[in-house]
Amino acid sequence: MAGAAVLRVLRTLRPRSLTAVSGRFQTLVESIPPPTPCQLFPVWRSSSAKSLHLCSSLCAGHNKWSKVKHVKGPKDEAKARIFSKFGMMIRIAIKEGGPNPDSNLNLAQILERCKAVHMPKSTIEAALKPAEKSKPVSQHMLEARGPGGCLLLIEVLTDNTLRTTCEIKHLLRKNGWMMSDKVSNTFDRKGVLAVLGKNLSMEQALELAIEAGAEDVTETSDEEEQSLLQFTCDMAALRKVRVSLTDLGMQITSAGLEYVPRTLTPLNQDQLESASSIIDILNDCPYVVRIWDNIEAES
Repeated sequence: MAGAAVLRVLRTLRPRSLTAVSGRFQTLVESIPPPTPCQLFPVWRSSSAKSLHLCSSLCAGHNKWSKVKHVKGPKDEAKARIFSKFGMMIRIAIKEGGPNPDSNLNLAQILERCKAVHMPKSTIEAALKPAEKSKPVSQHMLEARGPGGCLLLIEVLTDNTLRTTCEIKHLLRKNGWMMSDKVSNTFDRKGVLAVLGKNLSMEQALELAIEAGAEDVTETSDEEEQSLLQFTCDMAALRKVRVSLTDLGMQITSAGLEYVPRTLTPLNQDQLESASSIIDILNDCPYVVRIWDNIEAES
């Protein structure tokens, strides 16, 4: 979901005279960049990235490419499909937690994503209203394993779970990947916030994280190479940390609940291209919403 990300990684691994292969690693934390992010968006985690960890038990999201891939997006011709996915996500969130964003954190973060991808207000309002004639859909997490033992956590939204699972399984096998079990055990559900980090040192970021109540802070960048600080916190503390960072004068570019890997798997150039390819293929599936991974570039 973040094509810009893979591009940057591949460029660093290849001679400058060669043109990097494009991939789409999107990002939707709350922003969907041009193909990408989809989801999703950014450079694969590199060991050279700076990071400060407030909790020694946390080992996820500490590298430069620690962003998750998000709802697939960017090309104009794909927007209608993306808006449709968000509409279904909104209905599911309302069904599970009610229509009030103040008390339904999941709904609140989905609405933030809708705004981030410039989803029309009328479309959002229509999704918020009861849709009696809409097909019943459900969210599921599918798990995959690829080269080097890297893992993918695939979020799908479908009205036919069996059919969707079979189709994804076929795509994975066809491209040398396989369905896996217990992948979700290697990811933690966390609140993740990205803020503009220009002119801020990591020491200052550490102080901000402590004051705001975050568990971890890392340096990263977006598709346009803009410097960002990524704060990680407990799910229940997301709203509090967001308010605190805003009160401290920080400009938040995205905030939401994400799956953060506990450990990262280093891949070489060929393996990175394989990962880029399968994520690209999966992102073309209309029922795939977001993809998370535990990948980093081999040093």
